[in-house]
Amino acid sequence: MMSPTITRTIRGAGLAVALAVAGAATPALAQGQAAGGAPAAFTTADLARLCGPAADDANAMALRPACYAALVSIGQVHSLYTSGRNAQRPIFCLPEQPPTLDVVSAAFVSWAAANQQYSTTRAAEGVLRFAAQTYPCPAAPAGRRR
Repeated sequence: MMSPTITRTIRGAGLAVALAVAGAATPALAQGQAAGGAPAAFTTADLARLCGPAADDANAMALRPACYAALVSIGQVHSLYTSGRNAQRPIFCLPEQPPTLDVVSAAFVSWAAANQQYSTTRAAEGVLRFAAQTYPCPAAPAGRRR
């Protein structure tokens, strides 16, 4: 079971991911529709395919911005939830010198391939699980809690 903090962050990130992906519709995504033309759930595996298309994929250049938009959107929603007066404890903490989107997307693709048990989870959940493992936060001092 996921913690309430992760669940709240995922709910908020879901809208951001949906908007990011809706603006980047490609033939590869258009094929993933449920019955009645409704969009299928956007999963961790779907995002990994956007972030790491095969070299011979004719849509590779068109997919990269959609990948970046999803990663940035999820990161920004996480930032909104973890700053300000009612801040939640962060799920991940980027290093002082943040990695480039190329580095993050490649690492996410590798993580998704190694963690296929999350392939059918929502993309936002997959990204947050990846980020928590890849960019863990330092342990909070024992006397300080949020």
